[in-house]
Amino acid sequence: MKQDPTRQLSILACVSGLLLAAIWFLALANQADTPDWMPMMISAIGGFELFLFGQDFWMKRAGGR
Repeated sequence: MKQDPTRQLSILACVSGLLLAAIWFLALANQADTPDWMPMMISAIGGFELFLFGQDFWMKRAGGR
């Protein structure tokens, strides 16, 4: 199944965000040192995904896609 580039980017961002969040929680559970930038990166990816979801919803409602 061929996907458009925006959908591929969304899937990649989702997978990388979930992977980073899993690593973060595993590190916290094991009481390991975690980098200071990791929570910011996870929230940035989450915000990007929310933006793409809202944009897709808006476009579908407007009849653009």
